[in-house]
Parts: sequence; C-alpha cells; structure tokens
Amino acid sequence: MEDPAVKVARLLENSSYAIVFTGAGVSADSGIPTFRGPDGLWRRYRPEELASPWGFERNPRLVWEWYAWRMRIIASARPNAAHYAIAALERRGLVRAVITQNVDGLHQRAGSKNVIELHGNIWRARCTRCGYRWILESPPSDDELPLRCPRCGSLARPDVVWFGEPLPEAALRRAFEEAGKADLVIVVGTSGVVEPAGSIPVHAKERGARLVNVNPEPNRYTGMADVNVEERAAPFFERLARVLGLELPRE
Repeated sequence: MEDPAVKVARLLENSSYAIVFTGAGVSADSGIPTFRGPDGLWRRYRPEELASPWGFERNPRLVWEWYAWRMRIIASARPNAAHYAIAALERRGLVRAVITQNVDGLHQRAGSKNVIELHGNIWRARCTRCGYRWILESPPSDDELPLRCPRCGSLARPDVVWFGEPLPEAALRRAFEEAGKADLVIVVGTSGVVEPAGSIPVHAKERGARLVNVNPEPNRYTGMADVNVEERAAPFFERLARVLGLELPRE
C-alpha cells in the first residue's frame, strides 16, 4: 500500500494553490492541551466560566489566571515537525496560506508567514473600553492580574474568541477567500464541528478542491476527503517533509 505521505506529496506538487487548515491536533505533539488539559485546578470550572464574556465579567482575575497558566505552557513548548513542515511548504511555494483555529502562535514561531487566525492569539491583549491591542512578550505575573490597558487604564481581556462571540470578520472573510481559490486543502488535527470555521474546507471541496484529512480519529471530513491520513500530525508531516526533500530543524 502506498504511503499517504507519497500521495500527499504528489497532490502538493500538482497543485497550483494549496492551503492548510489546522486545529488543536497540530499542536498536540508540542504538549499543548487541546483546551483545558488534565490540570486538576481547572476541572472545577466549566469552559464557559473561563472563556466567555459573562465569565470574564463575573471574575476577570480568574479568567486571566487561566490564560496566564496556558501561556506558561505555550511559552515552554516548541513547534513540532508539523508546524515546521507546514512553514517549509510555504517557503517552497507549495502552500499559500495557513488558516488556524489555534491561538498559540506556534505556526508563526515555526516560520509560517501567511497565517489567518480565526480565534485570535493568546499573546495579544485587548482593552475592553478603547479597543487598544498589544502583544504580551511573556505570561503576566499574578500581581499584574487582571491586566489593565496601558493607554486608558481600563480592564483588558485576552484577544481571543470566546463562547458566544463571532469570529473576527476580516479573518473569516480572508479564510473563505483563500478556500475559494484553493485547489487543495490539507486539514490537520480538527474535528470540524465548530462553526463557522468547520465549513471552510467544505467550501473549498464544493468548489472542486481536493481534500486531505490528517487526523487519527474519524471526523467531519472523513467521508469527503480524497486522502484520509489516520495519524498524528507530527510524524506524518515529518515523513512528508522527507519525501519532498524539505529540511526541518532538529529538536
């Protein structure tokens, strides 16, 4: 049986406009919890209490403590072979854009340039009053929480999409535009159930694009994919890079 990496390499080489669509599974091999992780402290809370406008209004310090904890995990993590391979594919001109539901910034750290973040970025903060955004260079300490806007002093929040909030209009529009131009979409590590993001690969498929689905578990895209790769992202992309002669950083 032919290695799926060889099949996908051939699709990439014959494609004129390939894009990658990623979810939490692409960062799993970097040790990033898919959402809440196994830490017992956060098991006492429903996700909606930690990632929603009403949860933030009720207890902004608690929400910031959770995000600072997540930021510490991400800061100590490194991009894995999947992140590096996707960035290398972009440099080679085989991938035009990366559309991600992740907020960890690992695609950018691996070297990807054209990254569309559908759910924001955990390393940005946004003022709830004046809308000013700024980058956090490191996780905030406990005595800084909850963060305040450096411009007007009002309460600030993580610049990510929470439960009950729409996706950023500009990012969503760009993502659908990229999907409309694509003749190949590689979906990596997402179930596809969260809308409207999950419909982006479907939009491309309906317009004639080939679809590759990289996920160890069956998901929304399994039945419509041209190639199903039932593996974790990192080992698959490591092989794909080898087939295409791409050099990846040594861990």
